[in-house]
This record gives sequence, C-alpha cells and structure tokens, in this order.
Amino acid sequence: MKEENKENEQQINVELSEEMAEGVYSNLAMIAHSNSEFILDFIRLMPGVPRAKVKARIIVTPEHAKRLVAALRDNIQKYEDQYGPIQNSQDSEPTFNFPISFGGPGGEA
Repeated sequence: MKEENKENEQQINVELSEEMAEGVYSNLAMIAHSNSEFILDFIRLMPGVPRAKVKARIIVTPEHAKRLVAALRDNIQKYEDQYGPIQNSQDSEPTFNFPISFGGPGGEA
C-alpha cells in the first residue's frame, strides 16, 4: 500500500532565484479579505519614520490561507520545541504605537 501512495504523490520542483532568496524584511503584516481571497501585506515599519512601506503583497484563496495558518502553527511549535517559547510583544510594553489603516476590513499580525 505504501508503494501505491508513493506513485500517486506529485513532486513539485520549486525554483528560487538569487534575488528572491535574499528575502524582504517585514516587521508588520496587515491582512484583509473578501469572499474569494485573503490579502497579506508585509510592511517594514521603522521607529521615528512616519511612513511605512508595503514591501510585499501576497494574495491567496481562503483554502490556501487556512493551510498557511496550519503550516505556521506547525512550524512555530517546532521552533518553540527547539528554542523555547516565543515572547508575545502584546504581553509586554509595546515598542511603538502605530495607527495604520488601508480602509476596509482587516486585521494585523
């Protein structure tokens, strides 16, 4: 039975360009949604600078958003098992306050 499952597995080759591999730093994420998609804006907010820039916008289906949350939970659990609990900044003094609005429904992470 295991061999049958292996034959049915689809393998995906993912290409990562050198430029994309460098990544983009973000310290704030804002999330909005419609009935058909979730929009994740990754923002870099610097202390003392009144403007923050969206560095990346990712648009996913609701199904994919749910899988993403599950994958993040799994990876956070693995991280905490290896390195200890991640401190939640909401439990301590905030580094800086920022009133941000793009309009429409949304949240922040």
